Amino acid sequence: MKKIFYTAFYFCSALLLSSCIGDLDQYPHEDETAASIYTSAANYKAVLGKIYTAMVTTGQEKSGDPDLSSNSGQDYMRCFFNLQECGTDEVASTWLSGDNVTGLTYLSWDANDPWVSDMYYRIYYNIALCNEFIRNATDEKLAQFTEQEQSEIRHYRAEARFMRALFYYHALDLYRNIPFVTENDPTSGYLPPRYTAAQIFSYIESELNSTVNDMLDKANCPYGRASQGAAYTLLAKLYLNAEVYTNTSKYTECISACQQAIAQGYSLEDDYSSLFNADNDKRTANEIIFPLPVDATHTVSWGSSTYIICGAVSNTSDKQVPEDYGVKSGWGMFRVRGEIPALFTGEADQRYLFFTDGQTQYLNKIDDQSNGFFVTKWTNLTDNGQTASNTADGGVNTDYPLFRLADVYLMMAEAVVRGGTGSDRGTVLGYINELQRRAYGDDEHKIADSDLTLDFLLKERARELYWEGHRRTDLIRYGMFTTDKYLWQWKGGEKGGTAVNSKYNIYPIPNTELTANPNLYNENY
Repeated sequence: MKKIFYTAFYFCSALLLSSCIGDLDQYPHEDETAASIYTSAANYKAVLGKIYTAMVTTGQEKSGDPDLSSNSGQDYMRCFFNLQECGTDEVASTWLSGDNVTGLTYLSWDANDPWVSDMYYRIYYNIALCNEFIRNATDEKLAQFTEQEQSEIRHYRAEARFMRALFYYHALDLYRNIPFVTENDPTSGYLPPRYTAAQIFSYIESELNSTVNDMLDKANCPYGRASQGAAYTLLAKLYLNAEVYTNTSKYTECISACQQAIAQGYSLEDDYSSLFNADNDKRTANEIIFPLPVDATHTVSWGSSTYIICGAVSNTSDKQVPEDYGVKSGWGMFRVRGEIPALFTGEADQRYLFFTDGQTQYLNKIDDQSNGFFVTKWTNLTDNGQTASNTADGGVNTDYPLFRLADVYLMMAEAVVRGGTGSDRGTVLGYINELQRRAYGDDEHKIADSDLTLDFLLKERARELYWEGHRRTDLIRYGMFTTDKYLWQWKGGEKGGTAVNSKYNIYPIPNTELTANPNLYNENY
């Protein structure tokens, strides 16, 4: 079902969208006009598919025809993974200079960093796609369609608004004070104003609250599209980090959003590892709230889950076998720093998924492939242990679980411990112990109420969610990302770790954008 649905969404050949980097006039210039494209419900669906696939592909073709001419030429999720993980204790990069990740790895980037720039322009290109869709999905424009078609397109419109809110959330979290543009602004010659983090926060909150009821619920939402559960999960993320963004806590609101997500009917998958294999499209009935589908035939790129799976297999070790993970060869891009495996009590925790043979746990050299464990959490194997299709061409079939229930449980527990109301410690303790039961396969590792602390929850988030794109945001919320409150190997470029300037809690707007738009500036760069 995944491939049939997503293929239908992907093939929007009439929409060969392209854009230029260098300014925020990120209007998607089309070979066809809006008047010729937005003429059927099927075309609206195809354009919506482009919005979704723009997170996991670079353009319309695997190896060419990119949407953006960028520094690294990689997709949205490869950029996102690097910005969220490279500078933390969860990743030890191998090709520091070759992959241009030295700045990210050592928390020493500037406004010319290629990955910082690529992520920024990917975000705003995707926002432009959403704006153009919404601009052409007004009630007035929909009047030409049947009532059934209008109903369908209104659901598409709600999803496009959700996706735009998601992109703005990433922009807020990564860059803070950012340019703001919607469907109501001119499509050319327009210099967007600079919005503060508080303004962007309010906009995202308003968009999600006004859109969620027009989105499909879990039971009726096709695979690969965003449901009401996704909207509530994103709201929870926004509220959990509200104090970072606006200096005002919203833990009670976070609890409410988590409760609404849980009420959609999700449940934990019994087998943790199956959440990250080539059949993980089967897990949305249970745990995965919002997946980003990939397909080795139709939506493959060198990023997203392909980057994670191939990147975590050595290309120098004579002990690690790529076929054991469903790939033809390893890239050896990265490993995990020693502090993350140290959080586990051992292999009894079924989330302890590391390749250790011939590897040192800690890093004498960060770019030595024998230093640090390889992460085996993600694979391109099916439930029966078979390699998924088309791997000879370099892609995987493992979807990226952007949102899942375990994260909602952990967010709700943290919000309660931080003083939010609307739930209680007993309820969230039950949720956390569901995670413990799955992790250990028994009831012997339940935690007591006295164990339910912020310190425990941060460590449990690392054990449960490592390499899923959460770590930077978590460490910032705990005041640990740039400070000496928590040091890990090679933080700040020193083997023993060191504190860095607090400006590195956010990424700078690229210099190319500052030159193009005088409304923008970076406070500390």
